[in-house]
Amino acid sequence: MAVSKINGYTEEEAEGLIEYIYSGRNAGKTLSYLFETYGKAHNRAKGSVRNYYYAFLRRTEDARVRRILQGKGLKAGEIRPFTEEEADEMLKKVLLERSKGVSVRKAIRDLSEGDEKLMLRMQNKYRNLVKKQPERVRRVAEEAGVPVEKTFLQRRLEREIDALYERIAADLKEENARLRAELEKLRSGGGA
Repeated sequence: MAVSKINGYTEEEAEGLIEYIYSGRNAGKTLSYLFETYGKAHNRAKGSVRNYYYAFLRRTEDARVRRILQGKGLKAGEIRPFTEEEADEMLKKVLLERSKGVSVRKAIRDLSEGDEKLMLRMQNKYRNLVKKQPERVRRVAEEAGVPVEKTFLQRRLEREIDALYERIAADLKEENARLRAELEKLRSGGGA
C-alpha cells in the first residue's frame, strides 16, 4: 500500500508538525524556535521544516491539509519579495551608513524604523546580495559614491589563502623534520 504524502511528508508527519507548531505557538514559543527544535527532534534542517510549514499552509486546495489545519488558526503572511529597485535602494542606504562607520545591523534597524519583520527581511536580503551578488553591491556602491569595502567573498578568499599558506608551511616543516631525521640516521650509520 502506498504511503499518502503531502509535499514529501507522510500525512502523519504533517499532522505531527502542525500539532507541534500549534501547541508551541499556544505556549508562546516563536516559530523560529519551533522549527529548530522540531528539526532537531526529527533529524531535519530548521530551514527545511520552515519551508515545509509555509508550503503546507499555502496548499489549501488539498482536503487533507484543510482537515489538519481546521480550528488551528495557523496562517502564513503573504511573501512580498523586494523589487529590484527596492533592493538597490536598501543596499545603497546601508552602504552609505556603513561608510559612516555604522554597523550593518544598526543601519538596517534604522531603515526599518522598528518594524521587526521588515528588519529581518532587509537583513536577509542584504546578506544574500553581499554573498551572492558582489558585482551588484560594487555597482550600487560606485553609483552612490561609497568606497567599496571588501565583500564577503573577498574576505572568505583571503581566509582560504591564509589557511592554505598555513597548511603548506606545516607540511614543509613536517617534511623538513622527516628529512633531517633520515639525514641523521645516515650520518650515524643507521642507513643502508
